[in-house]
Amino acid sequence: MKIVGVTSCPSGVAHTYMAAESLEQAAKKAGIEIKVETQGSSGPENKLNPNDIKTADFVILTNDTNIVGKDRFKGKKVIQMSATKIIEKSDALMRKLQTIYKN
Repeated sequence: MKIVGVTSCPSGVAHTYMAAESLEQAAKKAGIEIKVETQGSSGPENKLNPNDIKTADFVILTNDTNIVGKDRFKGKKVIQMSATKIIEKSDALMRKLQTIYKN
């Protein structure tokens, strides 16, 4: 299973990167391949390329601010959560996605 994500928060600082790190750590623990683009105050980092998106089974987006380039994910299974919820519940989210993927 492969997941891509984009994290961002209103200030574009702490929660953007904390959410990305939380997703990456939870995915690693679960044995899931993940790539997370951050859209922080310094602009996009670790930008997703078209192949990353094409091969992804799920897309995770933060929803507490506008994600630039959201149209890239048309036709994909998209999960939207606040950065705070992602930070708090990344492990549970990975388990849920694994269950959905298997079924």
